[in-house]
Amino acid sequence: MNQPLSDPKLHGDLFSEHCPSREVLKHVTSRWGVLLLVALGEGACRFSELRRKVGGISERMLAQTLQWLEQDGFVQRIARQAAPPHVEYRLTPLGKEISQRVKEVADWIERNLDGVLAAKGVQAA
Repeated sequence: MNQPLSDPKLHGDLFSEHCPSREVLKHVTSRWGVLLLVALGEGACRFSELRRKVGGISERMLAQTLQWLEQDGFVQRIARQAAPPHVEYRLTPLGKEISQRVKEVADWIERNLDGVLAAKGVQAA
């Protein structure tokens, strides 16, 4: 969907406080949502792999964010019958699309971090 927010043909209205699209926006643009979508953009991962990839995330927040992203249709949870049980997470086609979009934002932040830090009066490490 490449229509601008002002397009009346959209199914959601982010500017309306009652629109369910705001909940999806919150999940996708949260710190953990962005990082998990980018991490899963590199391929399917088990829970423990995601926890190692995304530094600083607690088990509880990882589980909660994965549930939100799964409920929104971006992440698929795959349970494999094995001993011990093997569960992995991967992006759905919808998840791959949004992952690419948030990765572009994350990449922009990393490319422009020096300028952002300079504006804040902080020197880059």
